[in-house]
Amino acid sequence: MSEMIIKNGCVVDPLNKIDCEIKDICIKDGKIVESVGRNATVIDAKGKLVYPGGFDMHTHIAGSKLNAGRMMRPEDSRLNVVARTDITRPQTGYTVPNTYSIGYNYAKLGYTTAFEAAIPILKARHTHEEFEEIPIIDKSGLTLFGNNWEVMDCIREDNIDKLTAYVAWGLKASRGYGVKIVNPGGVEEWGFGKNVHGIHDIVSNFDVTPAQIMTYLSEANERLNLPHAIHVHPNNLGHPGNYETTLETWDLFKGKTSKRDRPVFHSTHVMFHSFGGSNWGNVESKINVMADYVNQNNHLSVDMGQLIFGSATTMTGDGPVQYANARMFKAKWTNGDTELEGGSGVVPLFYSAKVSAHAIMWAMGQELALRVKDPWRIALTTDHPNGGPFVNYPEVMALLMSSKKREEALANVHKLASERTTLPELDRELTFSELCIMTRAGTARLMGLQETKGHLGVGADADIAIYNIDPAKIDQHVEHEAIKKAFQKAAYTIKAGVIVVKAGEITATPMGKTIWVNASESIPAEAEVAMQKDMDKKFRNYYSLSKANYMVQDEYLVHPHEIKAGGN
Repeated sequence: MSEMIIKNGCVVDPLNKIDCEIKDICIKDGKIVESVGRNATVIDAKGKLVYPGGFDMHTHIAGSKLNAGRMMRPEDSRLNVVARTDITRPQTGYTVPNTYSIGYNYAKLGYTTAFEAAIPILKARHTHEEFEEIPIIDKSGLTLFGNNWEVMDCIREDNIDKLTAYVAWGLKASRGYGVKIVNPGGVEEWGFGKNVHGIHDIVSNFDVTPAQIMTYLSEANERLNLPHAIHVHPNNLGHPGNYETTLETWDLFKGKTSKRDRPVFHSTHVMFHSFGGSNWGNVESKINVMADYVNQNNHLSVDMGQLIFGSATTMTGDGPVQYANARMFKAKWTNGDTELEGGSGVVPLFYSAKVSAHAIMWAMGQELALRVKDPWRIALTTDHPNGGPFVNYPEVMALLMSSKKREEALANVHKLASERTTLPELDRELTFSELCIMTRAGTARLMGLQETKGHLGVGADADIAIYNIDPAKIDQHVEHEAIKKAFQKAAYTIKAGVIVVKAGEITATPMGKTIWVNASESIPAEAEVAMQKDMDKKFRNYYSLSKANYMVQDEYLVHPHEIKAGGN
């Protein structure tokens, strides 16, 4: 029975309406409790900031696309090389770090949970094998459904019951957490060298539209009462003028509500979907329009997709956009097709502060975070490693907390960032509480895990980050570099009651949990039988492996944490 007490820290816990209060936090057996005995381990947090552990709701940390990126970029593996120690395994890589480095570096930042944003069911076994090699943090993943043949067959038949049964089965087959949709219909078209460009375009061979794919999957998602909304990468990512497609997509769900305390639609890496203009020569930010929409409508949530200058390895289930990127930048490129389920592409890029489009994109991510008024409906992300590696989160935090830092940074990037975005006129500076919401409390709520994640109340997981910042004494406007430095290396990171980081260094490497949602009990028997009949036929006629070798079995989840769908 292990006990610990964190004394005299400046606690920020928005889910429990605590904002920079001096409090003690008691821990017993991996959970936060009301009190502990006199022999409990004591951490003196006087003059320090105490946050819940960080929660990254959209990142790419496991799966075949990561390994494609690693193979394509041997030069990246020579960066950040750290030899093994008595505690840690060898570490390599910056944009596509190895599995050990991923866990250690998240922990050093004070993060304790991360969600892989795209798991093809067919490749889920390998994803889970990588999950089990990522130390310390809790992991989970979103399952890809937006270009799946069975999904589109069910929609063509207008059979929502069978579609709902398939979503539940797909989550169990992949041991996934929620429904991910990438360029709905467009990735299927890419298998024939085409794409969709509007949400009402017809997907060849299936006679369905992107709009139908999203609305039907949302209906299935809500019927199953899943913890998280559908998580959508809309059509036309990265194309000038695409903000109109994004707004049209958002409008499909206007006025819709969930049984749960969450929106019905999550729009991911919104920066990449908010371009005005007609080409890269006249591209401009439309973030002001997008943020106004979010501020006026409660049916959706968003995350940033902040761009970081320097090296990036872009990877996405959106194959056609990666082909376009490779041609435009004359870059290395790989494209993958996942049988009956989708595809992917990987392209290494370098974002330069002196390139006008890159500077505009860099400013747009910050614009979004500063213009959206409700921090509970926006998450801080870089879409790692697409916008840039997650290890740069402290840089983003400092930019959002200091208008002075933004002003200094704008002076050193291409002038069009100031002319074609509204960032120079924004003087908002996020508070410590708002930052906590966008990186912890809000992300936990959006993912439906607010009972145990994202807060420091009794019953929560004892996932805690302590930073060398005293909010009462620091001037965040001026001392932005001190803020960045503190968030780069946590004074302490505590995972499930174990000190895993002290003074920015790894001190222990326990394995975190793999969280998944079991929705199979919510399915009517008749719909289940019809769906399985369909899948048996598809495996006989199209798949290159048997159904028996398709499902993620119990043995692949060494540290599972199963959540039943349907509860609130």
